[in-house]
Amino acid sequence: MTILTRHDDAHIATLTMTAPDRLNALSTDMLQALHDAFDTLAADANIRVVILRGAGRAFCAGHDLNELRSLRAQPDKGAAGLKALFDQCAALMMRIQSLPQPVIAQVHGLAAAAGCQLVATCDLAVAEDSARFGVNGVNIGLFCSTPMVALTRNISAKMAFEMLTTGRFLHASEAQHQGLINRTASAENLDAETRALATSIAQKLPAALRIGKAAFYAQSQMSTAQAYGFTGDVMVENMGLEATAEGIDAFLSKRPPNWPA
Repeated sequence: MTILTRHDDAHIATLTMTAPDRLNALSTDMLQALHDAFDTLAADANIRVVILRGAGRAFCAGHDLNELRSLRAQPDKGAAGLKALFDQCAALMMRIQSLPQPVIAQVHGLAAAAGCQLVATCDLAVAEDSARFGVNGVNIGLFCSTPMVALTRNISAKMAFEMLTTGRFLHASEAQHQGLINRTASAENLDAETRALATSIAQKLPAALRIGKAAFYAQSQMSTAQAYGFTGDVMVENMGLEATAEGIDAFLSKRPPNWPA
């Protein structure tokens, strides 16, 4: 059974998690399929933006609890297997942010626990206005410590801690207000709204996006002084591109830039 599909159109790749019977849970197989897909996309110069979505009733309900329970039954109480699973999940999250192309999460239904982590990890997110977001592992006695990493890099510490300790969900409007997602759309307009955002980005210079995304995440880990020194060098690199010179000439000449299609 295929658990992940890819569709390309006009420099945009859409990945769809297709395990609706498990609410697209991040099982070992799903994590591996996603990581492999992103590795392939990283080397695809034709793709400028990636959309990540889920089939069925939900975007992603988090880790597969049946798999966690099975690992917990091992003689070591799952220590080795669970650590491998959570490391695999962390590697996927870091792969998304190291991808040259921007990644947009298209969210409907539910994004829970590691599914919420996945949304928080993506560079951008568009959600159905009825979607809900939560790190609710505490409700079953499992604090969402790994999802916390991405969540606390998106929203305020106090709101993140409230979500982590109470298990309550944010509705899409509140998730947008808190900065977890960029915008909302009705169910019938979700595809179009996500596509419009992706198309807007895909029209930009791919090399500038690649340089800028890498710098965005790198500078966020630096002090202010270090970040300015680093990004100054990045600006010099970007200005050295012939396509950037063409972009500036086009702007000054009041014409569209002649970039490769």
